Amino acid sequence: TGSAWGDWALYTDSPLRAYENEIGVQAPVGFWDPLEFTKDGSRENFLRRRAVEIKHGRVSMYACIGYFVPEYTKFSGDLSPSLGIKFSDVPNGLGAFSVVPLAGWLQIIAFCGLIENTGFTFTQRKKIGIMLDASMTSEK
Repeated sequence: TGSAWGDWALYTDSPLRAYENEIGVQAPVGFWDPLEFTKDGSRENFLRRRAVEIKHGRVSMYACIGYFVPEYTKFSGDLSPSLGIKFSDVPNGLGAFSVVPLAGWLQIIAFCGLIENTGFTFTQRKKIGIMLDASMTSEK
C-alpha cells in the first residue's frame, strides 16, 4: 500500500519498524509517533514512555470519576469543622478550588502519593495488574 510519503514497505531501515508488532499498533495507521519521540529506536525509552502513557491514562480516569461522582452524591458531615465548611457546601467541578482549604488539597495530594508509591499494600512495592513492566507481557 502507498501513502503520501511513499510505500511504507520500502522503509526497512527505519527505527520505527522496531515497534510495528507491539500491542496497540493497529491498521491502517500502524505505529503512530507524530512527534518522533522514538526515532532513535531506543527500546528502553519506548517502554518508559508506554508506562508513562498508561499511568497518565489511569490518572485521567480517576480524575473523571472525581468529577462525576459529586454530581450524584456527597459525604455528610463537616469538611472543615474549624472553618465551618460542610461537604454539601462544596460546589462541583472547578468551583471546589475556591472552597476547599489548602490543608484539604494537601491531604488529597499526599493520599495520591501514598497510592502511587505503595500500590496500597503498605508492606512492599507491587506492580498492579498484569503489567509487571512496560512490555505488558507479565514476564519477569
